[in-house]
Amino acid sequence: MRRIFGAKKEAAPTPTLDETNDRLTTRGDKTDEKIKALDEQLAKYKEQIKKTRPGPAQDAIKRRALQVLKQRKLYESQREQLYQQQYNIEQTRFTVDSVKDTVSSVQALKAASKEMKSAFKKNKELDISYIENMQDEMFDMMDMANEINEAMGRSYAIPDDVDESDLMAELDALEADLAVEDAGKEGPSYLQEPDLDLPAVPNKEQEQAQPSEPLRS
Repeated sequence: MRRIFGAKKEAAPTPTLDETNDRLTTRGDKTDEKIKALDEQLAKYKEQIKKTRPGPAQDAIKRRALQVLKQRKLYESQREQLYQQQYNIEQTRFTVDSVKDTVSSVQALKAASKEMKSAFKKNKELDISYIENMQDEMFDMMDMANEINEAMGRSYAIPDDVDESDLMAELDALEADLAVEDAGKEGPSYLQEPDLDLPAVPNKEQEQAQPSEPLRS
């Protein structure tokens, strides 16, 4: 059967965008080489035209240069087409990559959303009502702790209804009493001995060492 109808040929794999872009780049490089070679020929013909006198010889060189110039314009047109095709390929590849990135981003967001929903369901600590109730309890306990500290720091000796002016009067009276006590320890001023700077009393050795003054008549 295969000999009569022939075997079905397998379809060639579809080229990728990268492969197509590489092939266009190769064709563009070859076209650029041809244009460069034609430019070198045109430069030679230009020098020959300058050196040749007007006449049949110069006209023949001009015709050859014109033919090369036509080929150059043809290759330039082909090169522009290749540029345009490469631009379209690059734009298409950018769009495809953007679509792939978008799909990946959506999938990642979907997985993250599912994980967040599961976390909110499993963990009561993420319930806003639970957090608010916990904050209220903490506030009540802190208020209770402050009341306990105030109760423990209360003074038993000083009554709550003592006037501040009365306390200042008592302090002033206490300072006056202390001043009187200090004065009583030293005694009144008229009983205290004055500080007199008297010479020292000489001893017997100093009296013998000193010569006696002669009697005056």
